[in-house]
Amino acid sequence: MTGSGAPRTPLQIGLTGGIGSGKSTLGGMLRDCGAALVDADACARAVTAAGGAAIPAIRAAFGDDFIDAQGALDRSRMRECVFADAGAKLRLEGIVHPLVTDAIAQATRNAAAEGYRLIVLDIPLLVESRARWTRVLDAVIVVDCTPATQIARVQARSGLAAEAVQAIIAAQATRAERCAAADIVVFNEGISLLELHTTARRITARFGL
Repeated sequence: MTGSGAPRTPLQIGLTGGIGSGKSTLGGMLRDCGAALVDADACARAVTAAGGAAIPAIRAAFGDDFIDAQGALDRSRMRECVFADAGAKLRLEGIVHPLVTDAIAQATRNAAAEGYRLIVLDIPLLVESRARWTRVLDAVIVVDCTPATQIARVQARSGLAAEAVQAIIAAQATRAERCAAADIVVFNEGISLLELHTTARRITARFGL
């Protein structure tokens, strides 16, 4: 998507929400409405995939047991580890977060070079790490729903037990914390995909698309 005329600095909008909120669905709709979408989870998967930049440091810090047969991070084993050990969580974040931040920055530069006027940064833990993003974000969108809906959606797509989903929710920022950090709150409950897409169009129009 290449713009015409003098280049303009694109707006950078943070998009976040709890697990099962529908954040990724809204992100895809914002992209369909003309925004560039930078997915922090995709960046994290890339650096922890086989041959990814984080793998040597993860192997050194945690051992071969946390690398799977293909040479990628064993996500299930690591998830169990970091839920049980806060120190392990900090060690993993110290390895992965700087690399993900660099990958996001590069993707953002690429989108700006392609002429996008609005770049949406889909960051699941934006509120938890907001100090890292305050200076680069022009606004924050939070996708919100009730915990019961979060649990039902995650169970439907992944088969996780309700207790496991509740543990993930408990490890994330609270609904109140996320909403307090938002410039726009999208309550994604009891609405159709068409209605959510209408909301996406209104948001992108608000930011000049």
